[in-house]
Amino acid sequence: MPIPLSYSYRNLLARRLTTLLTAGAMALVVFVFAAVLMLAEGLRKTLVATGSFDNVVVLRAGSESEVQSFIDRYQAGVIGAQPEVALDIEGRRLVADEALVLINLPKRGTNKPANVIIRGVQPASLALRREVRLTQGRFFKPGSTEIIAGAQIAQRFQGAGLGETLKFAMRQWQVVGVFDAGNTGFSSEIWGDVEQLLQAFRRTVFSSVILRLREPGMYGALKARLEGDPRLPVQVLREVNFYENQSKRLATFIKVLGLVLTATFSVGAILGAMVTMYAQVGARINEIGTLRALGFQRHHILAAFLLEAGFLGLLGWVIGLIPAAMLNFITLSTVNWASFAELSFKFALTPGIVIKSLAFSLGMGLVGGLLPALKAARLPLLDALRAA
Repeated sequence: MPIPLSYSYRNLLARRLTTLLTAGAMALVVFVFAAVLMLAEGLRKTLVATGSFDNVVVLRAGSESEVQSFIDRYQAGVIGAQPEVALDIEGRRLVADEALVLINLPKRGTNKPANVIIRGVQPASLALRREVRLTQGRFFKPGSTEIIAGAQIAQRFQGAGLGETLKFAMRQWQVVGVFDAGNTGFSSEIWGDVEQLLQAFRRTVFSSVILRLREPGMYGALKARLEGDPRLPVQVLREVNFYENQSKRLATFIKVLGLVLTATFSVGAILGAMVTMYAQVGARINEIGTLRALGFQRHHILAAFLLEAGFLGLLGWVIGLIPAAMLNFITLSTVNWASFAELSFKFALTPGIVIKSLAFSLGMGLVGGLLPALKAARLPLLDALRAA
């Protein structure tokens, strides 16, 4: 018969201060571990949510981002004429030739400059991005120097609010609308008429062509035809895959750096759990002798002390995950390594991160409690009884 569960957690309750201090050290590590995963997941979700599964992005072959890509007008015309392109309710083709340019704008309050994406769009661009909706003002007039700003840009950068004016490319640009794109990267962009932007920046080529498929299953045929056309040195990607690739480098860097820090902190937490459990064993030698005399075997003692260490890890997980969950309400900004522009995103707590942090915390407790538990299980019965 195993030792009752109540024996393990009651021993922790009997030494509340020591238990809380040890669990607190574990909670700090759990908080860092969960925060790192939430940070990387929030970045990934923001960029992946920017794309739609039935949208296709066509870039210059070899380009890793729209900043590096260029497609001339003839090539854009060929791409837009493909039979797989969907039509809207008025029979117009859902395809847009877009240009992407980086400009430098000062932030509100700090006056610190940062790169911002200016996206030259066409009327179909709004229909292609279902998540984009105007929250203030109106859409810009085609052929004008009017622009609309994403919600994050309007809030964070000087001159980007509704009714304000930005000066770049030797022109004055009037902000006539603010749009919300939800938890996507479009909220960190400014949109304007593509032809006006190309003229202002003295460019003649587009950065990309965005189109919607009539059926998602048509992607393979379109990709094979366009990439096999000698007139078109292009690569064809589903929009979701394109934006997911944009997040990989930065998300991987965040994870690696964060996990290195977490591993360093976890060593201290494990040592703390080990010291606590050794102290528990030393203070309860008489109890161990009594348990052995009552007929409990060595493996019962081992399991009881491991369970106690597991409870420590569980308590550390609960204490650490609560403040980590509060990070969901915080918005951060960083430089997107693919576009070199500022990107706003939120932490994202997922069920997977909850499970990973639980396993990690339990693992710290069990690893820290293993040697003390072995010591308790190996105590000779006579020595333990003499101590009593």
